[in-house]
Amino acid sequence: MSARTVLVLGDSISAAYGLDEADGWVQLAQNQLESTFPDIKFINASISGDTTEGALRRLPVALDRFEPDVVIIELGGNDGLRGYPIKKIQENLQALAKLAKDANASVLILGMRIPSNYGPAYTEKFAQTFVDAAVTAEVELLPFFLEPIATDVVYFQKDGIHPTAEAQPLMLEPVLEVLVPMLDKVSTAQH
Repeated sequence: MSARTVLVLGDSISAAYGLDEADGWVQLAQNQLESTFPDIKFINASISGDTTEGALRRLPVALDRFEPDVVIIELGGNDGLRGYPIKKIQENLQALAKLAKDANASVLILGMRIPSNYGPAYTEKFAQTFVDAAVTAEVELLPFFLEPIATDVVYFQKDGIHPTAEAQPLMLEPVLEVLVPMLDKVSTAQH
């Protein structure tokens, strides 16, 4: 059985901002999946403040270097907070997914939402962007990554944006529900 590599391309939410890296959801995923997939390796290529555009510049090198079986894209939040055009965010997400698929990786997009003070039209279109990008790129989607914790301030650091260590396992659960079947397919395809 060959090793399975999962590349996480994200922003501060996946970079475990304000936490020990060991407490972040990416490391927790590695720890939790090692019993089922002893050869699994998570590469956390997340950078605080990163945007879909920044990731587009970084992804080709990461794909060459790590040759991942699965790429998890957790990006777009910073684009939304900066008011980037919805169409551009969607194009970038689709381009990221295409690059990963062209490198023979399965793709999971983790959708995001932004605060309602950006106005209902933008916030609704922003949330829909992830759905549209995943459908167009024909990849897996978790519609709202922070859904398990979004409505409870106790799960956020003082800044009100970044999840606490206690929030990480709750965020991880729905990711694993989508990711484990993807990893199973990878192992089936390798035999």
